[in-house]
Amino acid sequence: MWINLFFIVFFIIGIVYLIRFRLNLKYAAEIAGNCLYPASEEDMNSIVIPSEFKVMQPLTKGTKSYQWVKWGTVGVITLLTALLAVVYWTEMLHQSIFSIIHLFFILISSIKHRGNFYLLAEGLILNGYYVPWGRVKGYEVEKIIKWHELYGLDDKINYGFKLEVKVKNKWFQPQFVVVRNQVQLDRILTLLEKHGVENIRETSHTPVTKNV
Repeated sequence: MWINLFFIVFFIIGIVYLIRFRLNLKYAAEIAGNCLYPASEEDMNSIVIPSEFKVMQPLTKGTKSYQWVKWGTVGVITLLTALLAVVYWTEMLHQSIFSIIHLFFILISSIKHRGNFYLLAEGLILNGYYVPWGRVKGYEVEKIIKWHELYGLDDKINYGFKLEVKVKNKWFQPQFVVVRNQVQLDRILTLLEKHGVENIRETSHTPVTKNV
């Protein structure tokens, strides 16, 4: 009995996560057009999203990534509901609990968005999530040079800058993007500091300073 209850709790948590992610992404797509940065295609091309190490694409409701989250969420919730029904009405969970839990996490993790980075007057959008300025604890910058953990993973990010944003009350840290050059980094840091977001700790392998 306790195993079924355990799985039901996991099911509810998973559904809440999917719905919240879907609604947050929807809101982010609606406000991204009012961003302060990026303001041009050149700005957009200067941001590399770490999930696939591809340059950033606009966040709109018409992109494939957005549509996947939109309809994939419906499909996964349907599959999870069917899985819950099977678990509840049979002894399947007792016989293969690890396989079912593994399938559960595969379904949940399949709902991914490619990621974005926007700075707005009210907050920022980071990898599909809108975060108001009041929830941003600070940022850290690292120069991606030889021996850095990201160096060599993709030519586009070598000698760029890892920009990590710390968010309050967020379980999964870190959240970061790669900025490809100093000029763009300076613009981003100026906007962050204008909204009260400070450098938590200098962790770069070489000094990273804004040009004056």
